[in-house]
Amino acid sequence: MDTLSPHQRSERMGRVRSTNTMPEMLVRRLVFGMGYRYRLHRKDLPGKPDLVFPSKRKIIFVHGCFWHRHDAIDCRLARLPKSRIDFWLPKLEANRKRDSLVAGQLQGLGWQVLTIWECQLKDLESLALKIREFLES
Repeated sequence: MDTLSPHQRSERMGRVRSTNTMPEMLVRRLVFGMGYRYRLHRKDLPGKPDLVFPSKRKIIFVHGCFWHRHDAIDCRLARLPKSRIDFWLPKLEANRKRDSLVAGQLQGLGWQVLTIWECQLKDLESLALKIREFLES
């Protein structure tokens, strides 16, 4: 079994992106192809949302199932690591709490929020319908 030293693991985890991730890019291409235009990562809004539709007052977050603790029963991407649970569980739960807080703040400011999970990208047709319903409602 190939194990990493704490320094190697730290370097590897430091390379994980927070913006322009593969799931986010896929959603951006899908939404753009549907004819919608958006702003990216607005720093003046809580949580720096992934896609912002200012005229519609709507926001889309694209969350990785692991990092944001997707709680769907059938999501295999949200599994916990097998080692260092005492480190990972509080870290990942803090992400989940922050996501909830940010969504509440945005709703308080009059924005509607849609969260798209990484595992939902398997069915782009269904996802496109969900996005269209959200943006047109």
